[in-house]
Amino acid sequence: MKYLCLAYYDEKKFETLTEADMAAIGRDCRPHDEELQRSGHLLEVASLAATKDSVSLRPRGGKVTVTDGPYAETKEQLGSFFLIEARDLNEAIQVASLHPAARLNEQLGWGIEIRPIETCRVVAAR
Repeated sequence: MKYLCLAYYDEKKFETLTEADMAAIGRDCRPHDEELQRSGHLLEVASLAATKDSVSLRPRGGKVTVTDGPYAETKEQLGSFFLIEARDLNEAIQVASLHPAARLNEQLGWGIEIRPIETCRVVAAR
């Protein structure tokens, strides 16, 4: 079964970090990222741009409206996602726990939400 893992962080706290802090986080994260890769369960991973660079689409009066910013206001923001393959939720938890957001930088509001994917279809690239 496939699981979508959503990695969150506190964007405001992250913006206060120095370049040295960012480099240290990169060094600390690398072993966790590598272990996640080695697990053989990882299908896809990507980081997301800051919420200030996002737009949201919503239906309004039969038309699509576009607004700046994320779809929902939250304390933590979605910073990355990864898609994994696992036997069940327990294995998905075990695999997702290898991600840095599950292990590091508690002060930055890091955390992971795991959602089973009920339907998955492949769309050909254009």
